[in-house]
Amino acid sequence: MDENVNRTLDAVGPRLKQLRLRRNITLTDLAEETGISASTLSRLEAGLRRPTLEQLLPLARAHSVTIDELVDAPLTGDPRINLRPIAAADGVTILPLTRRPGGIQAYKFVLPAGDDDRVPDLRTHEGYDWVYVLNGTLRLVLGDDDLTLHAGEAAEFDTRTPHWFGATSSGPVEFLSLVGRQGERAHVRAAPRLGTTS
Repeated sequence: MDENVNRTLDAVGPRLKQLRLRRNITLTDLAEETGISASTLSRLEAGLRRPTLEQLLPLARAHSVTIDELVDAPLTGDPRINLRPIAAADGVTILPLTRRPGGIQAYKFVLPAGDDDRVPDLRTHEGYDWVYVLNGTLRLVLGDDDLTLHAGEAAEFDTRTPHWFGATSSGPVEFLSLVGRQGERAHVRAAPRLGTTS
């Protein structure tokens, strides 16, 4: 078998374990979701067994990723369409949703469950940020304010204000972030203008 294929298959186990831990579920929970026994899942995660296509399909579905992402297949096609997740520190995953020069850039963040007592490391940079929570609870420290945002809630702020994002102990959080240049604002319309029809 090709050496690259061997390397790719050997890397699946740790990726499976990372995805399961990010979702904060047990092997037993995953076994119930996929129909694959907990002992087989344990061997797959430990790299003691190589996954078959029949195993990869339900695992990709359970973790809400593509099979390409699960096995870290090489990119094909237009990279502006097929953007890959970036693994960051502390189990954070960042998925670029746009890749173009200039203008507002969009990202999806997935943060594992956090520690409510964590002391945030506030950062500043040039730009303007809009945040929208998809799932879970996001802790946003913005200057002197310590905010909790739930699914469906949004915030916008100048990134020169010291800020920090984190998940709470209630579980993982997924949110969208739109980052623009300094002074660039999103155009938001909540309701039609008076005297107009749509």
